[in-house]
Formats: sequence, structure tokens, C-alpha cells
Amino acid sequence: MKKQLVFIAALGAALLAGCAGSGSPIGLVDVQRLTANWPVYTNAQNQLVADQRAIAASKGSNADKQRQAMALQQRYSQISNQLVSQVRAAATKVAGQKQLKLVVTREFVGYGGTDITGDVEKLLGITEKPTPTP
Repeated sequence: MKKQLVFIAALGAALLAGCAGSGSPIGLVDVQRLTANWPVYTNAQNQLVADQRAIAASKGSNADKQRQAMALQQRYSQISNQLVSQVRAAATKVAGQKQLKLVVTREFVGYGGTDITGDVEKLLGITEKPTPTP
């Protein structure tokens, strides 16, 4: 959960920094929706958890486990950066198409703005999972 929050914060910062166009509206991206529905992200998260468990369960020395954990952290950081870059590129493209001046994450906006999450999902090949009916 902590790593997911770090990813979401990094993604939010990347979106704030990366999207400029010639129009005046503000675009919104729902990062929680993206991460919940994006197989690339969920697969990376699942692999990270599996690798963490494997390191913890290994019979190596504490020094070996610490080295493995550091290597895993570096690998996860690279993967996170790649995912952020993909989302930033998609959001930048949509922002340009819709002539948006700024794109921010929905998590930090109470109301207003143009939701471009669906357009970003299309560019990333994400299919939104249906919401279960009560």
C-alpha cells in the first residue's frame, strides 16, 4: 500500500509537470482508476509482492537478503519510472488534442476540470473493469 501511494504521488507530480497545451481548461486524470484497471501496473505490483515474500522466505543471510531487497527496490523504481512516463506521455498527448493547459490528478481536485481519464486509458490500452452492482 505504501509503495502504491508513492507511485500515485510520483504520477501526480509527473502529470503536473508534463502537460501543457494552448487552451485554457484543466484536465483531470483519475490515477486510482488507472492503477486499478491497468494490467501492466497490477502485474508489476503483484510481482513486487511475490519478490518481497521470496526474499523474506529465503534461507540466505541477512546481508544477502538486504542486498536482494536493495536490488528489488532499484528494479521497482525503474518500473515505476517507466509507468509514470507512459502515463505522462498519454496525458500529454490527450492534453494537446484537447488543448488543455494543465493536467492534474483527480485525487487533489474537489470539483471542476475536464476528466481525461478515459482518453488516457484508451492510449494505454486499459479496459475499465465494470463496477459491481450492489
